[in-house]
Amino acid sequence: MIHVSNLSGRLGHSLPMQSSGFLEFLAVPLLAGFLLAPMPAAAGDHDKGAPDAVRRAVEAGEIKSLADILASLRGKLPGEVAGVEIERERGRWIYEFRLVDDKGRLYEAHVDARSGEIERIKEK
Repeated sequence: MIHVSNLSGRLGHSLPMQSSGFLEFLAVPLLAGFLLAPMPAAAGDHDKGAPDAVRRAVEAGEIKSLADILASLRGKLPGEVAGVEIERERGRWIYEFRLVDDKGRLYEAHVDARSGEIERIKEK
């Protein structure tokens, strides 16, 4: 699992998904979190790749970039994005989004990194 970013430490904090500068706002903390993430010790049944593996998969067109995924998910998630991770599960890359809605409820959404399709959303 690669930790991409925690955008907010407060549950009630939300970010404006509709603003035109949203992706630019995310660029630095996402890149910093992505590049500075610690390497996992063991893969187990989840193949936890290095940032280079994710970068290569995006460059090869195997998966969509985080920016493309966020753009395609606009308005489809039950809250604002508070954090993102990416991991390889059973041979497939999955973006895992942590979300907070306007009532402070926490959700987790799993999105296929290749297709951009939401696989499941569950309240935490």
